[in-house]
Amino acid sequence: MYKKISQEMTAFLKDCPTAFHAVRNIGEELEEHGFERLRESGKWDLKPGGKYYVTRNGSSIIAFNIGTKLEDYSFHIAASHSDFPTFKIKENAEIEVKSKYMQLNTEGYGGMICSTWFDRPLSVAGRVIVKEGEFFASKLVNIDRDLLMIPSMAIHMNRAVNDGCAYNKQVDMLPLFGGGDSEKGDFRRLIAEAAGVPEESVYGSDLYLYNREEPSVWGAKEEFISAQHLDDLQCAYATLKGFLDGHQEKNVNVYACFDNEEVGSGTKQGAGSTFLYDVLKRIHMGLGKSEEDYYRAVSGSFMISADNAHAVHPNHPEKTDVGNCVYMNEGIVVKSHAGQKYTSDAVSIALFREICKRADVPVQFFANRSDEAGGSTLGNISSAKVSLNTVDIGMPQLAMHSAYETAGIKDTLYMIKAAAQFFTTHFCEKDGNIFCA
Repeated sequence: MYKKISQEMTAFLKDCPTAFHAVRNIGEELEEHGFERLRESGKWDLKPGGKYYVTRNGSSIIAFNIGTKLEDYSFHIAASHSDFPTFKIKENAEIEVKSKYMQLNTEGYGGMICSTWFDRPLSVAGRVIVKEGEFFASKLVNIDRDLLMIPSMAIHMNRAVNDGCAYNKQVDMLPLFGGGDSEKGDFRRLIAEAAGVPEESVYGSDLYLYNREEPSVWGAKEEFISAQHLDDLQCAYATLKGFLDGHQEKNVNVYACFDNEEVGSGTKQGAGSTFLYDVLKRIHMGLGKSEEDYYRAVSGSFMISADNAHAVHPNHPEKTDVGNCVYMNEGIVVKSHAGQKYTSDAVSIALFREICKRADVPVQFFANRSDEAGGSTLGNISSAKVSLNTVDIGMPQLAMHSAYETAGIKDTLYMIKAAAQFFTTHFCEKDGNIFCA
């Protein structure tokens, strides 16, 4: 079962070279399960028992399943993110080198491990905006072949390469696109061809590099899985499956996958935007509820902020906390931080432990070493717009932000089971206490 789930997940990952493709594929999966697409610019006609989804920017998506017993309803939300560290292609992309090479001009997106991008087959994917008559339309593109490489410097030319190296993104990280036969305009022509439009129709683009290396299940007992962007599409995939499996008539269950987490979430489609608040408020108004009912619903609501966690590194166990450290294939990780980079607290941890107990899923606890700074994630950022009980969780992995990351083969199924149980459970507040039904 673990291997089957992992194979299904890696097929999803291969089909998601960018956040735009991930959101498209998630939307298609939702529609196969009877969800109706809404548009933010349109009028929403919502009904109890209805299933809907909406996207923003084509790179963030929120889906919701409305229960039918909504006297004292609450929102149950699982949030993840669709983006990952990579290199974005600049508008004037082609750089000619001595009439013998053609490079592409890129800039870093997020905090990638630069060295992991060398000497791998790469390609380009993203979206282009094309003019069709009087309208502008978005089209997804994916050059589905080995197209680029970022060649590393030979050790003979850099004898200190194994002593630690600082990489300059404008010098060292530019991908090689073509040889002496390449001409200016080849890249633009290739993108227009992939979009199926004339070159002059392309008015804008958001294009990124992606790693073409095939996902792999490996290890003595085939216990590990390696692939591109496990952070955070592993959580996006698993919480989606749990969302589709779970249902509770007293809830409005919500699946959210935000873009731009890797660059701070402060965009119109990020977790720091109004997207979640706007959707929850429109659901509430669409159900004909009062303003007071909305605040009552939010007070009893709960969010899972799902973003992967650092497993103990076999070569560097000293980098993790002595007691709150986690291992692959040993369960879902609950993340805590005294400075609130993670939102987990006693209340949200207790409720999530109960969810996992009901789902028969093991739980682990992660905290950074007290002398090391950690990263932040979705929960505390989205709470600035919609304040509710939130727990930060994830699946343990190695080589986070590498071009090729590693996780445990069992943990995806653990997350699916926990998410399904979460979306089947109802929380409500009674006499100052939280009741878990």
